[in-house]
Parts: sequence; structure tokens; C-alpha cells
Amino acid sequence: MKHTVKIGTRESELAVWQAKKVQSLLAEQGIDSSLLYIKSEGDINLTVPLYEIGVQGIFTKALDHALLQKEIDVAVHSYKDVPTQLAKGIVKAAVLKRDSYKDVIIYKAGTAFLEEELGFAGGKWLEKPDKSAGGFSNFTIATSSIRRKAQWLHRYPYHSIDNLRGNINSRLRKLKESKWQGAIFAAAGLDRINLRPSASIELDWMLPAPAQGAVVAVCREEEQWLRDVFDVLNDKHTDLCTLIERDFLRALMGGCSTPISALAQIENGFLHFRGSIVSVNGKEKIETERKVELHKIEGLGGEAALEIIAKGGDKLIESIRNGGK
Repeated sequence: MKHTVKIGTRESELAVWQAKKVQSLLAEQGIDSSLLYIKSEGDINLTVPLYEIGVQGIFTKALDHALLQKEIDVAVHSYKDVPTQLAKGIVKAAVLKRDSYKDVIIYKAGTAFLEEELGFAGGKWLEKPDKSAGGFSNFTIATSSIRRKAQWLHRYPYHSIDNLRGNINSRLRKLKESKWQGAIFAAAGLDRINLRPSASIELDWMLPAPAQGAVVAVCREEEQWLRDVFDVLNDKHTDLCTLIERDFLRALMGGCSTPISALAQIENGFLHFRGSIVSVNGKEKIETERKVELHKIEGLGGEAALEIIAKGGDKLIESIRNGGK
């Protein structure tokens, strides 16, 4: 009897797009599938900032439960939402080819805001404006990500940050109805469901969340036939890069409530890695960067994390967890 693979997904337009992407790839392999919609804790509480909730797997726990209860065969996630330690009995089945890893600012103000306040002119990010002398306006940018908040305040310490929760559609609506000058979104999410407005700019200087822009499918460990099927869908370069980024995150014991960033990229036989941690108020930033031949990358994420710790990252992480700025 032919088996129809049951794919679990959250209900948001973006999550459904991701699940349907997996569904289409399975169809190319001649495998039938159906979608089952499951509401996550992160979809229910839309008022408290994610970094205040501080729950690992807030967007994945409900799907994990359904998977372990055999209500579904596969769960599809934005990889950046997945805890670095998967639930017992659940394994990674495939990481799809990564889309854009970048963040974007969607702005409502005019060109003066872009050039004078943000330092964006001629299609390029310039050196950040010097506002140390004062006399500037107190602009407000919206995001629920502690990573985006920390990096934005590191570059623009004179700005204010407001919380912005919800799915992409509701966040765009809230931005339109607000007095904010702009809000930060993931480029991949906007592009996948064709909601990226013309008044948006990629934040080339902002380092992404580990595994941002990648989609992962997970299944039960004992389902070897499914693991074999999904192995064909796995993009090896994306899998390798996100593995290193998540190793870096795991070694620093970070999550949604810690402003840790990482990006690994492969080019010409080398892997280029950048990682950082920034204090919530943006005042402190600790970075690491290295370029390694592909055959020498084993343990790279952990080694980069140790460098961050040696530079004082452990004290910064402890301060953040204790409610420090």
C-alpha cells in the first residue's frame, strides 16, 4: 500500500509555503503527501517579546509532540527557530538549499532618514552617521528579535526599539498603522510569499541568526525509509554551513533570548565564518572571523565559540541572562 507522508506545519502563510515547498520536492520523487496544520505556543502569545519569553523551541514544541505521537511523519521548520538540541527520538531529515540569510529594514520615512539617520546613500551602506554631538531625532525601529535589537543599537545607539510580534502579514500591517520609522524583517520570509515592499533595504552590515534563511525537515529517528527519501532533498553546502553556525550557537549555549549571530559561507574551497555576540543595549560587541580550507573545518563552530568566550563572551552571556543590558 502506497504511504502518504503527513507533513506538519504551523498555520502562518510563510510556514505553509515552506511545507508546500517540501511537498513539491517529495512529489518530484513520486511521493504523495498531505499537510496537517498545528498551532505553536509562539503563534498564541503575540504580545510578549520573544527574548522575554526565553523559551527554547517556542515555535517547534507542538510539532515535535505531534511527530512523537505519530500524528505526523515529518515536521517542517525555519531552521533558525529549531533548538540546537533536537527532542529525543527526532532527527534532522533534510536541510533545503538556503535562501537569503539577510535581514532587511522596511522604512516609512523619506530619503533624509536613509541618508542622514542611517547612512545609506547611493545604494550603499556608508559609515554610520556621527550623532555624538546630539541634536538628532529619536527614531523608533520595531523588532521582536533581541539579536536585531542589539546590532541595531550597536550601530544606532540614539534610536529606540519597540516590540513587533506576529506573522509577516500582521507585522506589516502593524508597521503601516504605527508611528515607527521602520521595522526589521528576514529577507527570505518576505521574498518567499512575495510581500517584500519596494521601500526596503538589505542590512548588509547585520549578521544573521544561525541558520537564518534555511528550511529544515525533521522526522522520527526510527523512520529510516523517510530519512532515505529526504536524503535526496538535502543540500550539502547549506547543511554544512548551518551545522557550523548551530555548533557555534550550541557552544555558547544561546537561543532566542541571547543576541548571538553567525554566518558560514563556502567559496573556492574555503569556508568563511563570522560570529558575534552583542549586549542587549548594543554597547558591547565581541566578534570572531576565520577562513578555513574545507578539509580542516571539523570543530570550527566550537573553536570560534571558545574564541568568543576567551574574549569575555562568557561574562557577557551571563550578564544578559541575569537581565543585564
